[in-house]
Amino acid sequence: MIVQCLLGIVALYSAVPAEAPSPTVTPVFETDAAHAGAPIRVFVQVAFGAGWHVNAHKPNDEYLIPTDLKLSPVPGMTVREIAYPEPVKIVLEGANETLATYGPAFAIDVTIDIAEDVKPGDYIVQGVLQYQACDKKQCYPPNTVSIALPIKVVPASQALVSQPSEVPKGSITSTTVSNLKSQISDLKSQIPQTPNPKPQTPNPKTSDWQPLANSFAVAGDASGYMNASDFIAFLDNAESGHGADGNNPLANKAGWLVALFALTGGLLLNFTPCVLPLIPINLGIIGAGVKAGSRSRGFLLGGAYGAGIALTYGVLGLVVILGVSKTFGAINATPWFNAAIAVIFVMLALAMFDVYLIDFTRFQTRLGLKKKTGGSFVTAILMGAVSALLAGACVAPVIISTIVYAQDRYANGVLAALFLPFLVGIGMALPWPLAGAGLSFLPKPGAWMVRVKYAFGVLILIFAAYYAHLAYGLIREQHAASGQELAGWTPSLAEGLAQAQREKKPVLIDFWATWCKNCTMMDKTTLRNQQVQTHLANYVKIKFQAEHPGNPATREAMEHFEVVGLPTYVVLKPR
Repeated sequence: MIVQCLLGIVALYSAVPAEAPSPTVTPVFETDAAHAGAPIRVFVQVAFGAGWHVNAHKPNDEYLIPTDLKLSPVPGMTVREIAYPEPVKIVLEGANETLATYGPAFAIDVTIDIAEDVKPGDYIVQGVLQYQACDKKQCYPPNTVSIALPIKVVPASQALVSQPSEVPKGSITSTTVSNLKSQISDLKSQIPQTPNPKPQTPNPKTSDWQPLANSFAVAGDASGYMNASDFIAFLDNAESGHGADGNNPLANKAGWLVALFALTGGLLLNFTPCVLPLIPINLGIIGAGVKAGSRSRGFLLGGAYGAGIALTYGVLGLVVILGVSKTFGAINATPWFNAAIAVIFVMLALAMFDVYLIDFTRFQTRLGLKKKTGGSFVTAILMGAVSALLAGACVAPVIISTIVYAQDRYANGVLAALFLPFLVGIGMALPWPLAGAGLSFLPKPGAWMVRVKYAFGVLILIFAAYYAHLAYGLIREQHAASGQELAGWTPSLAEGLAQAQREKKPVLIDFWATWCKNCTMMDKTTLRNQQVQTHLANYVKIKFQAEHPGNPATREAMEHFEVVGLPTYVVLKPR
């Protein structure tokens, strides 16, 4: 049953924790100490909880964050090599994708050379382990954990004692040599520094961006993947002063048109051959119509029945859309996903043309839904809800199509799309109070109802063509993408705003992260498009890397510009 499947998906994703757990990192040395002029070997053991893993040092997907151990320099000690374990191949649930992983427990083999002039004593080699934790359903934002390797250097006359190791034999089978010289530049920015007794003074050119931001006004914002034409339209709206709603296709006039379309569509569903002939039967079940005793009571009973329909579709839409929005937003920029949605819509349209049947009303008899006399408001609401869930062959494809379309719009930043299923339900509910009052306004069943049903089939086919067009456009853009780096962007928010203020130019801020697939897809396709680059020629372009949204500086910028998800694009104009 489609409804149970949808609710099952929601339950599955609602059980996923908001954050991945932090690992336990334990260094295990081969010997209790070291001699000057000789190497020392240490196994950095990393352990997560059951069911978790991290990407391998060399993941097979360029978008994934590799597991990477970086060690800071200590005078007289150099890192000879770092050896990572053999990756384990796993397949993510719900996706035909094999990943190279470690975990939930693994060890990294590190060999450190100690110079001959190092004096006996205790030393600490600081380091940072970068990782991206995943379960079998999805991967979480990358994170880092600090590590410390305490090394004791003893005189050459003192014997070394071997330490028991719990590292399984053969677990280290592939080696990656990491020279210290190539790590120094990365370590300066990634390794936590030893506390300095003199506090550092922030550089106003790189950190004091808020006063500069106050001299600009937000002209528009958009989120999610956009093809070249949509992105250019977003820029044009921002430049013309109509971009406050970002890429929201439901804004302004489009908003009430789509709302009217949803209401009208819901109303017309009542005049399909799956619904219209059943209206008198359903009125008899809830005790409305001529059995209500009065027109006013029949009106209220019919209204309660319609409210059950509207609430069911509205709540179902909210639960499904919000429940899978994270996953949907992560993959809706891929051509294969949009092609799959197009195929689903074609199948739903074929059901409207009676190629095959999607109908759950046969389950009504199993639920013991029999005619009532007198009528009860609670019964009417419950019956409306049950009838909505057991939608007939004409209704189910339209409702499913509406939820899928609303999910796509919501994943692209259109919050108003959450109400589309509810509006369709309200449209279906409109005739029921009048029918319950016994007003004879409903048309006679006939062949014309089949034409209404076919019209919905044509509409669903139009949606299928829309998603097929998106898939085709994504494939073309991927093939057209060049291998050159994006030029003309600055990573500094303060420096970019200062430049825009001096030159009196508009600003485009791209909030992105390496773990965001839609972000990297935009870099490979839309932002390389020649027409897009021409539109951006007069902009100061800022790439703000929101790699760790929990970082105070990152959170401050995201809250200031009201950034919820990635990627998000914000256009600023000088005041």
